Amino acid sequence: MIFKIETERLILRDMRLSDLEGMFELDSNPEVHKYLGNKPVKTKEASRKIIESVLQQYKERGIGRWVAIEKSSGNFIGWSGLRLNTEYNMNGFTKYYDVGYRLIPRYWGKGYATESGKAAVDYAFNVLKLSEIYATTEIGNEASHNALLKIGLHYVEDFYFEQEKLNLRWYKIKNK
Repeated sequence: MIFKIETERLILRDMRLSDLEGMFELDSNPEVHKYLGNKPVKTKEASRKIIESVLQQYKERGIGRWVAIEKSSGNFIGWSGLRLNTEYNMNGFTKYYDVGYRLIPRYWGKGYATESGKAAVDYAFNVLKLSEIYATTEIGNEASHNALLKIGLHYVEDFYFEQEKLNLRWYKIKNK
């Protein structure tokens, strides 16, 4: 899958094995995983498996998270975008599209989650022609909560995700 979207400050593109260093920096950081069950990766091999999983999602589902590159620096800042979730029963849903993002902490607070998330929602509705998209955050993650609201999603309810033992918030946006 060759994919690329440009926003004002970001390039969103398909994930590649060459993104290993950036993915490891992202997912080995305990601060990044504070609201993700506190399970940062310990090895580059674990990060490689994550990338390979996304590459498999591209093949099987036609969509998966995208790498986010800061235009001004050319730096890998994290990932964003859509995925078709089929792995989890999330709040009663077993097959749904969700929007999400995960950024290296030095890129937090710059509006990149919102900017990339809006691009993902636009792609979902105008290219994929989806009727609705969902998202989740851990209840304590106010920054992510606020970003999802700015992207245009609406808070629906809180729920407990038994599989990961997390208290989460559920969000939804419908295509108009």
